[in-house]
Amino acid sequence: MSGIFGVVSKGNCIDTLFYGTDYHSHLGTEFGGMAVLGEEFTRHIRDVSQSQFKSKFYDDYRHMKGNKGIGVISASDEQPIYLNSKFGPFSIATNGIVENAEELTAKLLSKGISFSEVSSKGVNTTELIAKLISQGNNLIDGIERMFDAIEGSISLLLLNRAGIYAARDRFGYTPLVIGKRQDAWAVTSETCAFPNNGFEIARNLEPGEIVLINEDGVVQRRPGGGGVDQICAFLWIYTGFPASSYEGVNVEIVRERSGRYLAKRDADIDVDLVSGVPDSGFGHGLGYAMESGKPFRRPLVKYTPGYGRSYTPPSQQTRDLIAKMKLIPIKEVIEGNSIVVCEDSIVRGTQLKNFTIKKLWDCGAREIHVRPACPPLMFPCRFNLSTRSTSELAARKAIRAIEGHDIKDVSQYIDGNSKKYKKMVEWIAKDLDVSTLRYQTVDDMVKSIGCPKDKLCLYCWTGECPKSASQKPAIDIVETKKAPQRRTAERKTPLQPQSS
Repeated sequence: MSGIFGVVSKGNCIDTLFYGTDYHSHLGTEFGGMAVLGEEFTRHIRDVSQSQFKSKFYDDYRHMKGNKGIGVISASDEQPIYLNSKFGPFSIATNGIVENAEELTAKLLSKGISFSEVSSKGVNTTELIAKLISQGNNLIDGIERMFDAIEGSISLLLLNRAGIYAARDRFGYTPLVIGKRQDAWAVTSETCAFPNNGFEIARNLEPGEIVLINEDGVVQRRPGGGGVDQICAFLWIYTGFPASSYEGVNVEIVRERSGRYLAKRDADIDVDLVSGVPDSGFGHGLGYAMESGKPFRRPLVKYTPGYGRSYTPPSQQTRDLIAKMKLIPIKEVIEGNSIVVCEDSIVRGTQLKNFTIKKLWDCGAREIHVRPACPPLMFPCRFNLSTRSTSELAARKAIRAIEGHDIKDVSQYIDGNSKKYKKMVEWIAKDLDVSTLRYQTVDDMVKSIGCPKDKLCLYCWTGECPKSASQKPAIDIVETKKAPQRRTAERKTPLQPQSS
C-alpha cells in the first residue's frame, strides 16, 4: 500500500507538502516523490528503501516552490509520474493495484502508445494509469474510463494548472480525506498528516468520487456512491497509523477494542503479563491488558523508527533482515514469565516464528500465548500491494500439510467452529512453537471496527469479493467517441471557504 498527499495553498505549499507526505512513511517502503507546480513543474523521486523520506528530500524540498503539489510514499513503483498530454502537462500519484496491467499495456502498445518507466517488474503502474486517463475526451472522462478498464483498485491525485484532481477508487477500498485550514486545502490517505499541519477534517471522498481542489476550494466533478462501498478492514488492524481515522473511526480505538475482544475469549488462561509486537500490536495489547487486568509490559522493543515494517518490502530476504534487526528482547522482562503476545496478524508466519517467538524462548519465557487481531489470512489481496499468492500464507501452508495438497474449497477451514479450522490452528501453533494460539473471529473484528460488515472488505479472510471486482471492462480503453455521461452536474460542495 502506498500513501498519497496533496495540498493547494494561498502561498508556497512546500513545507506542508514535505511534512504531509512524510506522515505516510509507514505505508510505503520503496520510493518517495513530490511534484510542485509554481511557474513550472518541479519533481523529485528518491529511493527510500534504506533511508527515511525526510533525510532523502531535505535538500530537494528547500529548492522547490509553488502553491500546489502532490507527494507519495510508494510501495513499489517510482512516482509521481509527469506526462505532457493532449490535456496539457500533469503529474499524477496513485495508490492501489491493477490486476490486468499486462492486458491493458498490450492494448495501449498495439495502438502505438509507448511507455518510458519500464523495469524488470514491468510497466510502472502509475504511468499506465496516466496513459489510460489520456485516452479520454477530458480528464474527468479519462479517469472514469480508467476506472472502467482496470481490474483492481486505484485512488489518485492528479496535479495540473487547474489544481489537484482527487479520485477515490470505486470500491472505496482505499481512503481519501479532504482537510482544510484558513489558507489551504489538502487531501490525504492518512488523516494523521493533518493535525500537526494545522488541518481539520472536512469530509471523506465517496467511492468513485472525483473532486477538483484549487485556491477557491473544492469542486465536485463527479459524485460517488451508488455502487460497491467496502473499505479495507486491514487499515484498522495493521496498515494504518494509530492517529489516523477512516470513515470517522480512529485506528487506535479499534485496536484497543480488538484487544478487549481477544481477552474476553481467554478466560481459560492465566498469564503474568501482556505485550504487543511493535508497533501495530501495541494497541491490541493495551486493549487486552485493560480487559484482562493483567499488566502491559514491553518484552520486545523496536530500535528507532528507522526500521520500517517487515511485512511490506517486496523480497523475503529484506523482510527477514528487518524482522531480525528491529526487535530487541529485554531478558529481564521475559525470563520466567507466561506472556500473551498480541500481534496484528499472522501472514506468512516466518518472522513471528524465527524473530519474535524464538527471541522470547531464548530469553527464558515460561509460556507464550499468541493472539492475532484478525482471523487466518486465506486469500492474497486483490486490491493493493500485499501478499500476492496463496502459497505465502501460513494458513494455506497448514492446509497443504493437513490435506497433502492444495485444495480449492477452503470453506471448512474458514469456519471457526469446524474441526478442520481447529486442526489448522493447532498445526500453525505447533509450527510457530507457541503454548497456545487463538485468532480473532471475523465477527469480533467487525465489532471492533464498528462499521457495518457490508461496508468492509474482508476478502483476504473470507474470499468474498465485490461482484463488480471480477467483471471485465465494459468500455474499450482507446474508444474515442464520447463516453456515456454518468452524472452531468458539476456542483460546488459545502467545502467552499468563507469569502474574506
